[in-house]
Amino acid sequence: MKKLFIVSIWVLLLAGSAQKANAQYYFYNSNYYDNPITYEVGGSIGLMNCLTDLGGHKGIGKKFIKDLNMGNTQFAGSIFVSALYQDKVGLRLEATFGKVSADDKDLQSVKTTTYGRYERNLSFRSNISEFSAIAEFHPLYIFGNFDDDQNNTKTPPLFSPYLLAGVGFFHFNPQAKLGSTWVDLQPLSTEGEGFAEYPNSKPYKLDQINIPLGVGVKYDLNSNLNVRAEFVYRKLNTDYLDDVSTTYVDPADYQYHFTGAKYNNALALNARQKDLDPGYIVNKGDQRGNPSNKDAYFSFNIKLSLALGRERIKGR
Repeated sequence: MKKLFIVSIWVLLLAGSAQKANAQYYFYNSNYYDNPITYEVGGSIGLMNCLTDLGGHKGIGKKFIKDLNMGNTQFAGSIFVSALYQDKVGLRLEATFGKVSADDKDLQSVKTTTYGRYERNLSFRSNISEFSAIAEFHPLYIFGNFDDDQNNTKTPPLFSPYLLAGVGFFHFNPQAKLGSTWVDLQPLSTEGEGFAEYPNSKPYKLDQINIPLGVGVKYDLNSNLNVRAEFVYRKLNTDYLDDVSTTYVDPADYQYHFTGAKYNNALALNARQKDLDPGYIVNKGDQRGNPSNKDAYFSFNIKLSLALGRERIKGR
């Protein structure tokens, strides 16, 4: 991932060094024109949510927005720098920070329809730190023609919808609340990850790759500033964003791996049905999550950025 960012930065630097060698691309208005390559520096504020095994709505858990709980939406923000070639395609480097969470208690009002998901009684939260390299595609510029034959110039539209796709590197750390304390879940092997008794359950990494996909619209406020509205969905290669994926382990197995507070936390957070039903018995191999559906998280942001590379026409 470090190599990816180094290459991306070199692309931006080389683009900047080459832009002066090119003729102007179009007149932004009667006072400014754009170079072939322009830069943007900015930030965003927005909202972040996730789709995992926890929470949801009535019935059996399904993929995508059927089980989206809007009440778990958290704040997010980002900073970024980008380079756009002729406003057609761009490369953006962005750092995004937010939080995601989910809770089976959200199913309480429909618990009789959820086939034990409410009674599972699991929950999580996790901070998200993401660093991504994203390509933008602006179809109005790619397929449009803004030529003015008389003045040999091009005048752009103020609005520009766009598509985006890229690759990201993100850090997460699922936690659950035990009493008044938030406890890290990954070290507890809640599904036997790394235990010899469960050879098919492998430890998951807290630093992983994702694939950002999204849409947005950009609007020029003036020659220096623009604002964007953007939705980005992150496709993940893990089902452990919420620390829930497969089946329950035998609680007795923890005595062979953990001691002290770690042992007590693993027993308490591996299965939490007893918080609702003290007589509940956990059986090894019972379904805990659905490994066929990978987790995901997404954000909606409002971005404000400063345009660089736009030059004033002499004498105006």
